[in-house]
Amino acid sequence: MPALPSFIINPLWGQFAALLPEHVETHPLGCHNPRVSDRIVFDKLIQVLVLGAGYAKIADSTCSATTIRRRRDEWITAGIFAELEQICLDAYDRVVGLDLADVTVDGCIVKAPCGGEVAGKSPVDRGKQGTKRSVLADGNGIPLGVIAAPANRHDSIFLRPTLAKLARFETRFGIGLPEDITVHLDAGYDSTKTRDLLAELGCEGVISIKGFPLQAGRRWVVERLNAWHNRGFKKLLVCTERKLRVIDALIALANSVIIIRRLIRTAWTTHRWDTRPARRP
Repeated sequence: MPALPSFIINPLWGQFAALLPEHVETHPLGCHNPRVSDRIVFDKLIQVLVLGAGYAKIADSTCSATTIRRRRDEWITAGIFAELEQICLDAYDRVVGLDLADVTVDGCIVKAPCGGEVAGKSPVDRGKQGTKRSVLADGNGIPLGVIAAPANRHDSIFLRPTLAKLARFETRFGIGLPEDITVHLDAGYDSTKTRDLLAELGCEGVISIKGFPLQAGRRWVVERLNAWHNRGFKKLLVCTERKLRVIDALIALANSVIIIRRLIRTAWTTHRWDTRPARRP
């Protein structure tokens, strides 16, 4: 059974394949073993991301764990994962439209049992190794950017670099970002430092007040996005990767899947195309 339904993985692969650089044979005699197909490696990487299994568990006679890791690193160096995420965001913005007037930032702590560059003692897991994701979502919960950091760092420290992800939309379709942007935050950001930062960036802030529960407001969309990350991609729920560049690449790939799923689900009621699913996904 595939890790993702065909109506998601096929368009994802089609765009991913278009970004792949042409392979250049470097063996002086040209007698390497036959190169494993990029599609096979891509499918294996999707299985690693969705199922959360180790590379050795996913490997089989068609593709070894070493090949998956090597090809993954080649694609990271070429910047393909980040470019794929941006293309998916642009496609969603053209067809449906991103709600950039109301954005939400929230932190999510997950396990990191193998340690690594962005692992730290988790304050919610008895000091075990953990990783934090600072997530930026638009008004409908579409992932706009993620910052990975050690779990023992406070959310507010990463508010500035997380909001800096909005810079990718400054030139979108000639209209850029909205003039008035409202940032929705939970009580963990309730501080003068946060308000000063938002004022510096020219943003309005809707921040939950400490000591008063049940102040969800419009923040529920980022909580749902955190659930999509953790429940849909077991590799993000238990992060066993040690290198930041690999974690960022897997997050970008997961975001691309989420964006394509939301694009198809939203466009299903407003558009028609040849490969449209028979039922609403």
